[in-house]
Amino acid sequence: MTKKRADVVLDARQMEAPEPMVQTMEALDSLGRSETLLVLLPREPYPLYRALELNGFAWQTERLPDGTVAVLIRHQAP
Repeated sequence: MTKKRADVVLDARQMEAPEPMVQTMEALDSLGRSETLLVLLPREPYPLYRALELNGFAWQTERLPDGTVAVLIRHQAP
């Protein structure tokens, strides 16, 4: 999973809570049906997964060698 595969990248690794969740949800509000959002985080975002599920998004999570958690998000297929 790389930045090149995503239409929008949000690097939230240096943000304090709740800023990563707030900015992710704001980015998703403007995400086109065929676009993807890549969120880079310092830890696994368990609360985000529930919010994604409730709002009709699908995601893939990958832990990168440096410890970063990369979450690639897209709209669920109808």
